[in-house]
Amino acid sequence: MNLREKGYKEVNGIKMYYEIYGSGKPLVLIHGGGSSFLFDYKEIVSRLENQFQLIGIDLQNHGMTEHRDIPETFEQDAHDVAALLKEINIEKALFWGFSNGGSTVMQIAHLYPEMVEKLVVASALFKRSGMIEGFFESMMDATLDSMPEPLKINFLSLNPDFSALENMFEKDSGRMKAFEDWNEDILKGIKSPTLFISGDKDVIKPEHVVEMWRLVKSSQLMILPATHGSYMMADFEGNVDVKLIDFTVSEVEKFLN
Repeated sequence: MNLREKGYKEVNGIKMYYEIYGSGKPLVLIHGGGSSFLFDYKEIVSRLENQFQLIGIDLQNHGMTEHRDIPETFEQDAHDVAALLKEINIEKALFWGFSNGGSTVMQIAHLYPEMVEKLVVASALFKRSGMIEGFFESMMDATLDSMPEPLKINFLSLNPDFSALENMFEKDSGRMKAFEDWNEDILKGIKSPTLFISGDKDVIKPEHVVEMWRLVKSSQLMILPATHGSYMMADFEGNVDVKLIDFTVSEVEKFLN
């Protein structure tokens, strides 16, 4: 992978970390909860860096970006991403968000519609009922021990401060515990062409993804034979389904072009 630029920008009171690969039309990549840009998008970057200018961002409390002592919200993440893009002179872009990042890019489309050309929303939700049964119950008892080991290892490799890992876990789980259903008007108001992607064995119910697809006027839908994100990255055992990821990327590329 050919890293063209990396650095920090002062955004809404914290230093946010970003990386840029490739050249062409800007495609902004937003990671999921507990993760970081390259953990979620390494496979994507290696496949798309010759087609787009890929901009990866680590969100508040994640990866190489600084921490805040305020509750995480998808709206706050949307404000942060928009502000960082302004700092690096990106006025309009394509966006791909995975998991919590998918909810974040929908908020960007809602709050900053002028910045969004097209959206890829992967494995995201807008209502509590969209998660598989038992998800929110298990969140109530979640401790740092229940966080997947690969995510912990990834975090500490980027930020070896254990108290930062604890803060990120606390803020991430707090966001999910406090999550309240969005008004459907947020999705109905999305005007940019949108591609919804999810796995049939995902933590998001396929029915929920269909519901989002029906609410967003100019949208497409792709449900793949996959678990949470295994259509675009390694699973937590480190297995990479190359053919499935190739297929996802070719469909996304078609959609974005």
